[in-house]
Amino acid sequence: MSLVLVTGGAGFIGSHTVDRLISLGHQVRILDNLQKPVHLKGKPGYLNPKAEFMLGDVRDKETMIRALEGVEYVFHFAAYQDYLPDFSTFFQVNSVSTALIYEIAMEKKLPLKKVIVASSQFVQGEGLYKKADGSIVAPQQRSLSQLEAGDWEWKDTEGRLMEWQWTPETHANPPNAYAISKYSQELMTLAFGRMYRIPSVALRYSIVQGSRQSFYNAYSGACRIFNLHYFFDKAPTIYEDGLQRRDFVNIHDVVDANLLVLQDPRADYNAYCVGGGHSYTVEEFADIVAKVHGKEHLKPNIPGEFRLGDTRHTCSDIAKIRNLGWTPRRTAEDSVKEYLEYLKAQTDIEDILEYADKTMKQLNVVRSVRK
Repeated sequence: MSLVLVTGGAGFIGSHTVDRLISLGHQVRILDNLQKPVHLKGKPGYLNPKAEFMLGDVRDKETMIRALEGVEYVFHFAAYQDYLPDFSTFFQVNSVSTALIYEIAMEKKLPLKKVIVASSQFVQGEGLYKKADGSIVAPQQRSLSQLEAGDWEWKDTEGRLMEWQWTPETHANPPNAYAISKYSQELMTLAFGRMYRIPSVALRYSIVQGSRQSFYNAYSGACRIFNLHYFFDKAPTIYEDGLQRRDFVNIHDVVDANLLVLQDPRADYNAYCVGGGHSYTVEEFADIVAKVHGKEHLKPNIPGEFRLGDTRHTCSDIAKIRNLGWTPRRTAEDSVKEYLEYLKAQTDIEDILEYADKTMKQLNVVRSVRK
């Protein structure tokens, strides 16, 4: 039985990974600071009682030294996500904590057998697009003036629409502090892993969905937002025109990928996109949620609002991890059904939707097209 450290193990991806590790006979130590608003009401009831729990901050070296004692494998999921412009915090939490793992491993001569670090699809930014002449380009961010005009799609210099592409791990174009910090984690994981001969893997997750996603985390996305609206018999709001494309991946497929790269030495010193392999428009996804809830009569509102910093189309190419034998086996509908069952099991959810809407307005994230 190996001892596995899971930082952020009280969270969405972390807790599901903890459950799987324990079911396979591993000993697991969770390190989590129960950060608000993700854990607004404290320690979650779904935590596996067979796991050792440490309350602490991954930025603190002494805490990390204690957490790594006796550990053979590390899943590093702890991360800072927010819309706030406190740029330094992204790097203090995400980048510094990753560096600390390798720093302590070298300083204490720890016999780590593998380190697996969570990255994000946000690293690719807008991703890749094909122009009418067949050339591939990597656009930056849509301008505020373009968005305020309700001009959503990417076009070339001659005004012709460009075609979005499935984007592989070889492309990175992080557009904001969160994405830059996650890319720094990827770079450190692979560089330090090779340099110090600690097998290491970075997993670039697409939009992960399923039970235990925080109700209070503004970053938990469409699954949370649409489910909450339909649950409370409200029509959700869709930004832009609803035709932006995303790939969603089920939490249990993600855990399958986590365990695969843990066990397979072919994965060492590589980054992998972990996505759903199917693109949905946001409007299509809203229709799936409505159908699962039996609320097809509640048509989404599309008022011409947008979120500053959103990408237009973001879909990850998963060919590389497919070559290891992994493939997504669950659908977006499976994820929605699981989240709904999780939602129904809650006893104190009346304030959730109001909290979420108020938070987005306070952050001035949502804006409107100029008429």
